[in-house]
Amino acid sequence: MSRPDKPSITREGGRHFLTDRIREEVDWWNTPQSRGEEPPPVQKPVPEGAAVISLPQPGEWTITLCDLADAIARRESRRRFRPETLTLQELAFLLWATQGVRARLHEAAVLRTVPSAGCRHPFETYLVALNVAGLEPAIYRYLPLNHALVRERSASDLAPSLVAAAHGQRFAGEAAVTFVWTAIPARTEWRYAEASCKVIALDAGHVCQNLYLACEAIGAGTCAIAAYRQDLMDDLLEVDGEEEFTVYLAPVGKV
Repeated sequence: MSRPDKPSITREGGRHFLTDRIREEVDWWNTPQSRGEEPPPVQKPVPEGAAVISLPQPGEWTITLCDLADAIARRESRRRFRPETLTLQELAFLLWATQGVRARLHEAAVLRTVPSAGCRHPFETYLVALNVAGLEPAIYRYLPLNHALVRERSASDLAPSLVAAAHGQRFAGEAAVTFVWTAIPARTEWRYAEASCKVIALDAGHVCQNLYLACEAIGAGTCAIAAYRQDLMDDLLEVDGEEEFTVYLAPVGKV
């Protein structure tokens, strides 16, 4: 798979994109939104013929959740997991907590359980499922508009491939499931142009913190991973690495 050329960037340049000075440099009259272009879809389409797996809806859950204050107080990064199966209800809850849809405003915007700059929600959620009840070990993608999963592909070496892509961090291959978030920058660039870099990074933090708290609520744990081999992780998910690429991952298991 071809990769984009490596850009030239300095420490000062990287810091500049984290400040809000970048907003002052945007030509707000020339963004795709201002030019009247249609916004990118809020969800990738389902491949033709792909199997779609419905998930238990919020009103159907019978799982026991701890108090929010307790979840906040206990929150920590956890890298040791019991070899225990995650139930489909528990997985459905974690997905709803991180990218669930609360309301559809119109075709270009939905309200979710996490904030996102300009309601753009640039992420797709992939799951490397290794030990989830009712799911064969495979890579799945969450469909937030449907609260369902689409099976992307299977592989006999999922766990070792994931560990290799995570720079050898073994706990990723010992988790029941690993959440892998990709960014589709065009969704945010439609409104924010060059200022998208900062807000996409902020949005990723919102999503992962919700996962931390939701894991604590069900007696599970997670540890965010920002150190991974970009090409290997993108290849594992079969994304192009330019219009869509991995930005964050978090293995989840019972503790």
